[in-house]
Amino acid sequence: MMSRDSFTMTDALAPFGSVVLSVPHAGRDYDPALLAKLRVPEASIRGLEDRYADRIAETAIAAGVPTIVAHAPRLVIDLNRGPDDLDHDYVADSPRTGAPTSARARSGLGLIPTRLWGVGSLWRGPFNALDVAARLRQVHSPYHEAIDAALAAARLRWGTALLVDLHSMPPIGGAESPDIVIGDRFGASAGSILTAIAESHFKGLGFRVAINAPYAGGYIVTRHARPLANIHALQIEVSRSLYLDAALDEVGPGLTRMQGVILGLVRSLTDELTARISQAAE
Repeated sequence: MMSRDSFTMTDALAPFGSVVLSVPHAGRDYDPALLAKLRVPEASIRGLEDRYADRIAETAIAAGVPTIVAHAPRLVIDLNRGPDDLDHDYVADSPRTGAPTSARARSGLGLIPTRLWGVGSLWRGPFNALDVAARLRQVHSPYHEAIDAALAAARLRWGTALLVDLHSMPPIGGAESPDIVIGDRFGASAGSILTAIAESHFKGLGFRVAINAPYAGGYIVTRHARPLANIHALQIEVSRSLYLDAALDEVGPGLTRMQGVILGLVRSLTDELTARISQAAE
């Protein structure tokens, strides 16, 4: 399925161990055998990618922020969807057990993407259940196990942990449209102060910020957040216009600034988590 490891995980260096970054949708490691099964040109599936979102995490990674970056493309399997969030009509021998097909999966953006707006159906034919199971086993499960391990290590060392799940979004039209969307599952995945710090950080740099609209956070933050156990999670969506070129295809002049913005976010959130630890020790 993959020509190399499906993700890369970097280890923590002080003082950033309490914050873990995840970049699940920037994978560009396309297997030619998989592409041969498409009914559309390869260029047309780039809309599935958080195009070069991994690049905006590079400065944070270099500074020692523990980070899990997917190489497996979203076309293979969507790491931000649950294992049961599948369009069963695209699985020829689906046992049709478990959760019913969700509206999102029926729209084409479930566990394995099947349709894309403006493109149509992506595949020449259906999958089989063994193929789906292999993708879960080889790509989906290991990625989430890596997040679990990183958060557990951070909590063990620091007493608390925060997952920042980093995504990018197409520009949203309108003069007041957000540049950044912060998702905390309407307060369920992170302490309100962490959301407020993230919002203040971005607004202080002149960005328009929205909370939970239109992205409240997906499977990753839902699965891994346990605020009562001092494990929090935020989903951050960055407009691609902030770091890509005018065609939204290659990196642009804004990349360096956004790399610094993301590192600054991690520093601000780390400061808050460190303060919590100090207060708890008093």
